[in-house]
Amino acid sequence: MQIIKQICSSTKEQVEMTEKLQEHELGDFLHGHLKDNRYLIVLDDVWSPADWSCLAKKSSNDPDCLGSVFPDGGKGSRILLTTRYKEVASHADVRSIPHEMRLLSKKKELGLELGEKMVDKCNGLPLAILLLGSLLSKNMSHIEWKKVHDNMSAYLAKEGQIAGVMTMLNLSYIDLPSYLKPCFLHLSLFPEDYVISTRKLLLLWISEGFVLQQDRQSMKDTAEIYLNELINRNLIQVVRTSVNARVMECRVHDFIQELAIEKAKEHNFIGTNIVVDPHLFPSSSPSLFSSKSRQQSIYSDFERYASIEHYSTPYLRSLLYFNLGGICRISQLYFITKCFKVLRVQDLEGLGIENVPSIIGELIHLRYLGLRHTGLKMLPLSIGNLRNLQTLDINNLKRVPDVIWKITNMRYLYIEEQEEDDPLKIDTVQNLQILSGITFNQWIRNNSSKLTCLEKLKIEGRCELVEEVEFSNSIAKLHSSLKSLYLKASDESSIPSLAMSSCPHLCKLDIKGRMQKLTETFKFPRNLSQLTLEACRLECDPMPILEKLPNLLTLRLRAGSYLEKEMHVSADGFPRLQILQLLRFKELVWLNILKGAMPWLMQLEFDNFKTEIFGLNELLNLVEVKIPFSSLLAMILFHKIEDSFWGLTRIAGAEGGMHICRQKGLTLASSKQALEQLADFLEQCSRLNFV
Repeated sequence: MQIIKQICSSTKEQVEMTEKLQEHELGDFLHGHLKDNRYLIVLDDVWSPADWSCLAKKSSNDPDCLGSVFPDGGKGSRILLTTRYKEVASHADVRSIPHEMRLLSKKKELGLELGEKMVDKCNGLPLAILLLGSLLSKNMSHIEWKKVHDNMSAYLAKEGQIAGVMTMLNLSYIDLPSYLKPCFLHLSLFPEDYVISTRKLLLLWISEGFVLQQDRQSMKDTAEIYLNELINRNLIQVVRTSVNARVMECRVHDFIQELAIEKAKEHNFIGTNIVVDPHLFPSSSPSLFSSKSRQQSIYSDFERYASIEHYSTPYLRSLLYFNLGGICRISQLYFITKCFKVLRVQDLEGLGIENVPSIIGELIHLRYLGLRHTGLKMLPLSIGNLRNLQTLDINNLKRVPDVIWKITNMRYLYIEEQEEDDPLKIDTVQNLQILSGITFNQWIRNNSSKLTCLEKLKIEGRCELVEEVEFSNSIAKLHSSLKSLYLKASDESSIPSLAMSSCPHLCKLDIKGRMQKLTETFKFPRNLSQLTLEACRLECDPMPILEKLPNLLTLRLRAGSYLEKEMHVSADGFPRLQILQLLRFKELVWLNILKGAMPWLMQLEFDNFKTEIFGLNELLNLVEVKIPFSSLLAMILFHKIEDSFWGLTRIAGAEGGMHICRQKGLTLASSKQALEQLADFLEQCSRLNFV
């Protein structure tokens, strides 16, 4: 009804008449008014697919309406819909890709140095920047601006500006389904601006009991769905993605984290986050800790935290430590078992630990134990008493105690980079879904046929004494479950040959280490979609074999995977490949792609301009190129084509480089012209020897 009132110049009588119409009659009325006109309608902040359906999909008796009140009369009419949820945009128009608003760059937001620092605290959130601009638009002095910068959130709250932001964010929280609210509240435990590993985050959610078991779907996959829902609702920001667009790292905006902390306190989810630093927080005391809180996080001095009496929180279930430096003595870990008898989650990543006391075996409710990057070399045998442990995450141990077989509820075991290769029995752990870091020799001594739930396997270490047939059979026994396999050989030992055709679910394969030969007998699984080769030292062109993989979507060839100078792709090669990476590939100087090959290639990444790529102008679906140049001359060369078909962004990180993206919606002729421009640009860079 509001739309009709805004677009129709109606008399009072007509308004009264339309107010009496049924919903489908209102739809017919609006459709009839619009069908002979050219129109632009803006629908702002649509919250759900159901809301869009209610607006645009009313039933109609008009045969010309075709179920939509917004007619497409070929006059150039448009509907602009804004929403904070990606699924709403996709639902509204299944034929097009939604335009996602990018976070504003600091350069575009504000040019002044102090202003840039304040805008940086907004982390690109347009609403926060808008309110900040409203506040700073007053004729304040530099001193006043400095005060705002030093304590921006408090100053905005004092001025009443932050209320609007928090009100909008509070609506987003209220709109969350019940299964997402605990996951959102859990974000309150992380420090401000902390970059969160999504692998770790998902495992924490599972251990906390936030993730519901779904039929025929692992809990980790379900947790990843939860994560993506929060991202699509703009409550979590993506920091880094993998080559196949899976989120690897994320963070939470400052204002959103404030909301999470506020709501977590309301629900007794946490007490005050514990930042125990005697210089910054001299008043920290046990009074900060709520006896009803179930989760706590330590941001700093672990020694001081351990010295405080914690009898007021006997039902603490989760204790997370975020390292800002420090070493923990074994005596300081006794208090955990002494005070927190029902602890489920203990993560001490990054805290320097000499030894773990054997008394840890009394934490019989523990589900998650994180000891990565602690420098710890030994675990006590009592670790085998943790029968409810689901996740053990540790690396660089001298040896893993041979008691894992007792922990039959273990699902996720990370034990990478063991220094010694002692026997390790794990075939009794039949719920195991991820096993990362077991050595080749440890693996073949287990009966892999018992590991019926194992989906992801990483085997590493020396493998010169491993018998190939025995090893191949041990992998074949995982045929019903294995989805991801990573083989990493140390030193000069060679990866054993494998016949993986019996693993129909295997879709991801990483091989790092010398291979005798890549032949047809290697028998890649038919459903393989992602393949990475590194340090394989192949002497024969791998493309004639790899290009025949019918379902391969991503191919990554890294340093030392191939030692010769030329590679050739035949006309029918790689029928479904979408992503090709050639990284640290210094040997390759010639890649020849015949017409008809790689018809669906969308993304190309390489870091050696000495490699000449022929046939680039035939890859009509190529829309993204990632290259390493950052010199001024290369930038000048690129600007010759930037205004026509290509855009340029800088790749974040230490290695840097550029991300070139082709404009969307180009015609076939324009696409060919764009690719010719790109090929010419890369050829010029090659001649100038940019590396």
